[in-house]
Amino acid sequence: MLGVFSSSIVSPPDELVAAGSRTPSPKTTAAALWKRFQEKNASTVSVEIGEHVHLAYTHHNESPFQPRSFAVKDEVFCLFEGVLENLGHLRQQYGLGKSANEVLLVIEAYKALRDRAPYPVNHVVGHLRGSFAFILFDKSTSTLFLASDQYGKVPLYWGITADGYVAFADDAELLKGACGKSLASFPQGCFYSTAVGGLMCYENPKNKITAVPAKEEEIWGATFKVEGPAVVAARQ
Repeated sequence: MLGVFSSSIVSPPDELVAAGSRTPSPKTTAAALWKRFQEKNASTVSVEIGEHVHLAYTHHNESPFQPRSFAVKDEVFCLFEGVLENLGHLRQQYGLGKSANEVLLVIEAYKALRDRAPYPVNHVVGHLRGSFAFILFDKSTSTLFLASDQYGKVPLYWGITADGYVAFADDAELLKGACGKSLASFPQGCFYSTAVGGLMCYENPKNKITAVPAKEEEIWGATFKVEGPAVVAARQ
């Protein structure tokens, strides 16, 4: 899956900008990244939301244990990869029918968060059990919201293209060609929300997240790490 966002939606993280500056490397534009994804993957499903947001996914080379899905409801667009172990319980919690899958569940959870504010973001994501990563965009508020499971079972990466777009994908090699060293693995157990000001750990929301410069031989420009003791946030 792939999500590409202009700087009008999300500001490029300073840590990734700095990583790319330390070790200059070839990059391509967001349009070239988009084209490469479509050429590399058969039967691509893609969505352009105005001029600033591009979402795409494919079932090509999909793991049966980490299926990809897409849905849109009430101007909330979501890409989801993985499986939720507690989907049945969450359906009941959010009043959804048995036909609701993971991607629809995430949309409903996000809408509950948005419409019942101030409801802690970490509680919403912290209730998800399983292997997952998702990219969600709310067109009505121009909000980006994404997360990775606490063990990083579903890979998720982010980087900055040559023209300053922030890209997220489950394919590191795809982003490497477009982002050079302005690239990192998205930290497990964390979420990013433009509504709350950036990157946070949902298991330990008070802990600071720092970017450690990577060694020159590594594919990454930086590695994001959660500091401090592991004090798991309340889930109830």
